[in-house]
Amino acid sequence: MRVNLFGCFRKRRNPETEPLLSEAGPSRSQNEQTQGNNGMAEIGVSQAALVEPRGEGGRKLPQYIAALTATLGALAAGSMLGWSSPVIFKITQANSTDYDFEVSQSQGDWVSSLINLGAAAVCFPIGLIMDALGRKKTMLCLVAPFTLGWLLITFATNVGMLMAGRIITGIAGGAFCVTAPAYTSEIAQDSIRGTLGSYFQLMVTVGILFSYVVGSYTSVFVFNILCTIIPIIFGIVFFFMPESPNFLVVKGRNDEAKEALIRLRGRNYDVDTELDTLINKAEEAKNNPVSFLSAITKKTALKAILICYALMLFQQLSGINAVIFNTSAIFASAGAAIPSAIATIIIGVIQVIATFVSSLVVDKLGRRVLLLFSALVMCVCSTALGVFFFMQGVHGPESSIVQAMSWLPLLSLSLFIIAFSLGFGPIPWMMAGELCLIDIKAFVGSTAGTLNWLLSFTVTSTFNSLNKSIGQGQVFWLFAGIMLVGFIFIFFVIPETKGKSVDEIQIMLGAEPQPQTNTTTTKK
Repeated sequence: MRVNLFGCFRKRRNPETEPLLSEAGPSRSQNEQTQGNNGMAEIGVSQAALVEPRGEGGRKLPQYIAALTATLGALAAGSMLGWSSPVIFKITQANSTDYDFEVSQSQGDWVSSLINLGAAAVCFPIGLIMDALGRKKTMLCLVAPFTLGWLLITFATNVGMLMAGRIITGIAGGAFCVTAPAYTSEIAQDSIRGTLGSYFQLMVTVGILFSYVVGSYTSVFVFNILCTIIPIIFGIVFFFMPESPNFLVVKGRNDEAKEALIRLRGRNYDVDTELDTLINKAEEAKNNPVSFLSAITKKTALKAILICYALMLFQQLSGINAVIFNTSAIFASAGAAIPSAIATIIIGVIQVIATFVSSLVVDKLGRRVLLLFSALVMCVCSTALGVFFFMQGVHGPESSIVQAMSWLPLLSLSLFIIAFSLGFGPIPWMMAGELCLIDIKAFVGSTAGTLNWLLSFTVTSTFNSLNKSIGQGQVFWLFAGIMLVGFIFIFFVIPETKGKSVDEIQIMLGAEPQPQTNTTTTKK
């Protein structure tokens, strides 16, 4: 749980010089009371950082626990994504005994990629479902299809059952990609919202690494059983977590919302102020009803949609799948005598470590800085990979010029994975939760997820044919050009949302500042 401790080491907000627009800061007396603890806070290693009121006030530990529990669903989704890497190779072998039926290479390709179509199909309806049932109930309901899908995969008697299981697990995994980021963004205080939001991608990478390691060194049957257990564990643990206070207030369940805030912030936190803010916003929306079409076509909403969709586009067209697909070839090109299973595990470890680092710094450095760094480094690395494969195609793999630069692909691959995991891996998934108001959050998050999965399917299914038509080196240069465009887009369009409240973010998107009213209450 070291991530919990590090996630709280951040500069305090001074409510007298940096007032929030939508959330009342701590009182002057509270600030004066905490000044004496500055030295200890700067040193950092103290559970008081999570337990005692600091900065915004309230305990942070319950929020970390709720977010990590919610992202166990992302762990299940990650194991689903990584499953095909060790399994498809095994079951498509002529002498495979893992199933009682044969799986051809073309059938294996379909089994591998069908999860993308299942995920794309569910992303839009899941937004409507989670607005009707709530974030918590929706995620708990996803345990059933996840378990059913894995059971079909485990006990498949023909290729049709195997494909059906993959589609169903894809549906459940795609749904988690929408609901988990929405839930974590709504339970978190502004100062740790980025850290909690990055846990989703972190757990996805942990799930992928789990598949690489366990799937490579156990039988397919044992691996499938272990994957089946993960969503069941999630359902048991997440059952005890609170519902999103935002959702409860929108549904008029204010007493339940207050209890959820107390569970998430602690009883020493002034939940009434935050609850009043949520209630006022809900009442304003109720008293001034706006049609969905009007809500979605507002200037702020259109800019938020543009940013969310563009980030998903750049994420999938960054070449991440091309790099991962070429892992074994890149290791071999660098003269590293490493088996393909070990190579993929190494890449999985790099992804987990870099994503973990991102969770520590996203609320310190900010989203925009990490995205810019990610895009720039990935552009340079894709260019370098393109140069290597182009020279290899022109001069041959045994030529002296190619041998002289054999170190280049391995270095480029490692830096590419690190840069992706720091920025473009986790941040696009959290942006819908940060940029969008609750009335359009589910729609934008779900449609952005649909776009992401469709792009993933497109890139996955066309990569080999693209290599043959224009050349492997040219494909990487294409990805580099896309990331250059992404860098320019981020620089000129995307605002920094680090530590900003909902109202502050809307103003950054172009909304008119609202007159502030004094909602501070004196507590005895």
